[in-house]
Amino acid sequence: MDSRLLRLARRLGLSAVTVLGAITVAFLALRLVPVDPAFVIAGAGSDAVAITPEVLAAIRSEYHLDRPLPVQYLLYLARLAQGDLGVSYVQEQPVLRLIAEQARPTLALAALASSFAIALSLAAGVLTAGRRRVGAVAQFVELVLASTPVFWIGFLLMLLLSVHWRVFPLLDAGDLRTLILPALTIALPTAAPLAQVLRRSMEDVLEQPFVTTARARGLSVLEVKLRHGLRHAVIPYLTMLGFSFGALLGGAAITETLFGRPGLGRLLVNAVTRQDMPLVLGLVTVSTLAFLLVNTLIDFAYILVDHRLKAVLPPS
Repeated sequence: MDSRLLRLARRLGLSAVTVLGAITVAFLALRLVPVDPAFVIAGAGSDAVAITPEVLAAIRSEYHLDRPLPVQYLLYLARLAQGDLGVSYVQEQPVLRLIAEQARPTLALAALASSFAIALSLAAGVLTAGRRRVGAVAQFVELVLASTPVFWIGFLLMLLLSVHWRVFPLLDAGDLRTLILPALTIALPTAAPLAQVLRRSMEDVLEQPFVTTARARGLSVLEVKLRHGLRHAVIPYLTMLGFSFGALLGGAAITETLFGRPGLGRLLVNAVTRQDMPLVLGLVTVSTLAFLLVNTLIDFAYILVDHRLKAVLPPS
């Protein structure tokens, strides 16, 4: 078998195992919660006493909730293999339709937050690399941002930029200006570890002999960083960027709830709160697939950045 095909097969196999693992963990976690899904489907809430046992038994039979847990799990996997994510217990709509309706605002938020995070981390990493005092201050700021909860960052940005200085509107008006604060809320803690990784990698590159040669040709420190150092230091940065996508998804859930924005994150929070099992599992599946897609694209970016990696392939 060709080595590239073998590598692709291994990647697809690993991705399938990852998706299956995420679905299994989410399925078991939801089943461990001491809430009967039949009550959720019946819309019992505080009127649970008014739901008769006959109604609950009929619901359990219709949704296969009276089957053993392994059987329920296998039935769900069988539907999932056919592209059926099920029907929401609470909203009584196909899960795929609900996800599609809320995907657009989350994609817009994620795109802008990613752009901010990449721009901020590249600027901080490149400009502070090799500058001890400035780098120490930057590391302190990055440590604070990385360790601060997302909702605290969002609250402070709202307080300063919306309430106090009134730079950005607080309520969602449907334009780009109302998207900046939520995007910054996610971007700041995401950019912090990215900048740290890039700075350390850049400082290692600046100690290499070819940097001395470039400086001897009359290039400035910034020119050396941009023309030579960045290309050699970007591989660890790209790796960290792939891992940061998961944190970005988690930040979107908190940020959309904090700012009252629609999107997949807020949909997930509501689904977990209301024990809407099909919707939670559908969102977990879609998020895992998105995470794997981003990391696969980053794998291809490795080869574009460093052509030597084309030769690093598993033996056929």
